[in-house]
Amino acid sequence: MDTTATTAELLASYGAILATLRERGVIRTENSPVGDLAEWLAARAFGLTLAANSGSGYDGVDAEGIRYQIKSRRITRWSSSRQLGTMRGLDGDPFDMLLGVLFDEQCAVTRAALIPIAIVRTLARRSDYVNGSSLMLRDQVWLQPGVADVTDRLQAAAEPDSTFGPVLVTATVR
Repeated sequence: MDTTATTAELLASYGAILATLRERGVIRTENSPVGDLAEWLAARAFGLTLAANSGSGYDGVDAEGIRYQIKSRRITRWSSSRQLGTMRGLDGDPFDMLLGVLFDEQCAVTRAALIPIAIVRTLARRSDYVNGSSLMLRDQVWLQPGVADVTDRLQAAAEPDSTFGPVLVTATVR
């Protein structure tokens, strides 16, 4: 293993490995660390303190106390779905902003949006089967008033020479 490779180079290699394993029939799904990657990039880009993995409702908090739920999807040649993972408790107050991130097959950020929870509530679809709601991160989401395109900011956070600080993780946030 090349320990001098950049994070972007390692992630591109990982994407290629997943594709080859899928073609060989070794794996059947596209499960990958994109959720963790999205949280890491968000923490760098927005100065978030990440909540513990077992935290409920949100993944990180910024210096002003804004709570972020972070959801992502890796688009591949086998799956072009933009459906983000299940969100629970939307009728309550689980988070303030949703950061939705789309990755390409090589785990590079292609699009990212900050979406206020009020907009998430109007766009998400409830499913009793999973006891939660999901959001399809279609291009039209970026056209909603109040949604911010933060693609450039997430892409910059992925650069090896970026000036973003370290990621802080805590077990008790807020």
